[in-house]
Amino acid sequence: MSAPLQIGIVLFPRVTQLDFTGPLQVFSSVPGANVHLIWKRIEPVASDSVLTITPTVSFADCPQLDVICVPGGLGTDDMINDEEMLAFLRRQARAAKYITSVCTGSLVLGAAGLLQGYRAATHWTAMDFLAAFGATPTKTRVCVDRNRVTGGGVTAGIDFALTLVSLLVDRRTAEAIQLRLEYNPAPPFNSGSPDTAPPEVLAFMQDKIAASQLRRAEMIAKAGARLQSSGLTAP
Repeated sequence: MSAPLQIGIVLFPRVTQLDFTGPLQVFSSVPGANVHLIWKRIEPVASDSVLTITPTVSFADCPQLDVICVPGGLGTDDMINDEEMLAFLRRQARAAKYITSVCTGSLVLGAAGLLQGYRAATHWTAMDFLAAFGATPTKTRVCVDRNRVTGGGVTAGIDFALTLVSLLVDRRTAEAIQLRLEYNPAPPFNSGSPDTAPPEVLAFMQDKIAASQLRRAEMIAKAGARLQSSGLTAP
């Protein structure tokens, strides 16, 4: 009898809850899988909304994972320079079958040195930052490059998780989970991408995020410099 899959989703302050709750719902439907919510300590973690999440295991007590997943959110700007987080990811990556992310979680993988030489997806606002970590930005809903599987922005988390289940188990299992969740999206508007959004909506959003983009650029530069000086390479 094979051992159950160990799937871990890392939490952190100001995580975007939909980045991980979508995949969490999918992963929780995988027969026999153990799904963990991981943080430095067992204490409530505030998301970027009203929701607060309680981790199920600490960094220190986390078992070796088959899948390590980093969601995104504004909190990734701090995590890309958080040595405890980056060290945990590097430790887990040595033996994990799949190293994954959703949205701007790819920036954290990059800062840990885990995307050098890999193609990766991320949120549209973060595409220009992946190159600082030696990754090739890839404009797609889900990007699979060897054992790195990265999802685009927020709602791509479900697509990402179903794709990963098809790789971990099989397509039939992934399709059954999709049917169980009735995942059959039909958005009311076609403004979910900078390529399709009305120009005035795109301009509004770009103006709204300008200050946070400047801060992110500063944190990325700091993390990129540290990665270069450390000489870390992806396993």
